[in-house]
Amino acid sequence: MTKRHLITTALPYANGPLHIGHLAGVYIPADIYCRYLRAKGEEVLFIGGSDEHGVPITITARRENTTPQAVVDRYHEMIKKSFEELGITFDIYSRTTNAVHHETASDFFTKLYQTGKLIEKTSEQYYDEEAGEFLADRYITGTCPQCGNENAYGDQCEACGTSLNATDLINPKSVLSGNVPVLKATNHWYLPLDQYENWLKEWILEGHKEDWKINVYGQCKSWIEQGLQPRAVTRDLNWGVKVPLAEAEGKVLYVWFDAPIGYISATKEWCAQNGQHYEKWWKDEETRLLHFIGKDNIVFHCIIFPVMLKAEGTFILPENVPANEFLNLENRKISTSKNYAVWLHEYLEDFKDKQDVLRYTLTTIAPETKDADFTWTDFQAKNNNELLAIFGNFVNRTVVLIHKYYEGIIPEMGELTEDEKNIIAKIAEFPNHIGASIEKFRFREALAEFMNLARLGNKYLTDTEPWKVVKTDPERVKTILHLSIQICACLSVLGEPFLPFTSEKLQKILNINVHDWNQGGNIDLLKAGQKINPPEYLFEKIEDVAIEMQINKLKL
Repeated sequence: MTKRHLITTALPYANGPLHIGHLAGVYIPADIYCRYLRAKGEEVLFIGGSDEHGVPITITARRENTTPQAVVDRYHEMIKKSFEELGITFDIYSRTTNAVHHETASDFFTKLYQTGKLIEKTSEQYYDEEAGEFLADRYITGTCPQCGNENAYGDQCEACGTSLNATDLINPKSVLSGNVPVLKATNHWYLPLDQYENWLKEWILEGHKEDWKINVYGQCKSWIEQGLQPRAVTRDLNWGVKVPLAEAEGKVLYVWFDAPIGYISATKEWCAQNGQHYEKWWKDEETRLLHFIGKDNIVFHCIIFPVMLKAEGTFILPENVPANEFLNLENRKISTSKNYAVWLHEYLEDFKDKQDVLRYTLTTIAPETKDADFTWTDFQAKNNNELLAIFGNFVNRTVVLIHKYYEGIIPEMGELTEDEKNIIAKIAEFPNHIGASIEKFRFREALAEFMNLARLGNKYLTDTEPWKVVKTDPERVKTILHLSIQICACLSVLGEPFLPFTSEKLQKILNINVHDWNQGGNIDLLKAGQKINPPEYLFEKIEDVAIEMQINKLKL
């Protein structure tokens, strides 16, 4: 692998809290990947931040009778805190209202404008004469021409799902005043995507056919083959990055244009704090750029943002964009508007110290190739029947027996049976197997392999029955428990990308440091004669009443 990795995650809108769909699709996979790279000694910069511009922010502000800035301030802090509590290890979690972002986005636009990479067009858009402003699509409602829903928006009918243009609506009305809007000419700048079709065909359809995920490649192929059209990079709005042209009064950069530039501005911000220059990360071919996103962002990160970078001319392009599909909840689509979701900040309140249970469950059902479904009963089963009954049970029995028989001192390992020699050989293979799956963005597969190691340890301890053997062959028990505690140590290291809080707790019990271990998978992290700490339960049983409470929440 390249030594330098720039990892970005889609910027969540700062107009509401995070839910489990965001976590399963983007943030947990990205964090696993970054933790794994760091454990290998790779140089990683993990970028996150809040997307704080655009119409969704202004709509929330209007609904709450407050300002857009007040909205983003509140939700940015909530989102940032939730990420930290879940153990998402961003090197920086920035925001697009920062001055460095406004400056970076303005400079980017100016470069494209001055080098003739943008085109200028006049079009007619709806205008509210009473409010005295052009209307964004979501500020226009009317009757859907497809299904007759009278409350369709100017960009989509939520009743039938049809994508619309505002001019498609029957009997359009302004959300601001309730009046019928009028069409008025307005001038905007566009990114001519059509001029980059041939380049995209070569770069994506030929260059990334083998290494990009099928869902990502397929969506890109469909878009390119349908033919691309120029896309406006500016809009009439009073909230966002001001267009840096004298003739562009009252216009801001379209949020789809300024948001991905947030990755660059966040990098600049981090570099300024850490004595580096951002060009090392964005303009050096030795850097490997990856975007972790959901499938609704594929076009923006695989087609539009790369065209922006290509047009600017000095930036590296993404090597891979491992996008995931969507996560459903109890066999229904997650709906933020209907409050049908599992909100991260509420989960962290209801299930204190169970961050890893959520990380584990969402990774086991990650929507890597198709939409997946989260259910509370499955969440409970994952905790009780897997984490607790297999992983936790094995560790607890091993630590308890070492304290019972040897006062917490790790015994010597005596002569090994052939089966034990085979077990040690198998253990040595786990780091490579897990790593290979992570590097291919197969996080479900990687976690399953990790749990296979826990199963191996659990089965070994159950089959050898040291609590019985100690009565007839106490020397044999020393070997059994020495090997068992070494497996516990391996689990504490290999589990860190997936279950960081549990790994830290287990390492404290074992009195070890993860950095002491070599990645070859050798059974040598613990030495005979070392003392381990008293046992603590890694996981607790989740009772039915806690699950019933969560299910009842969804019925409100």
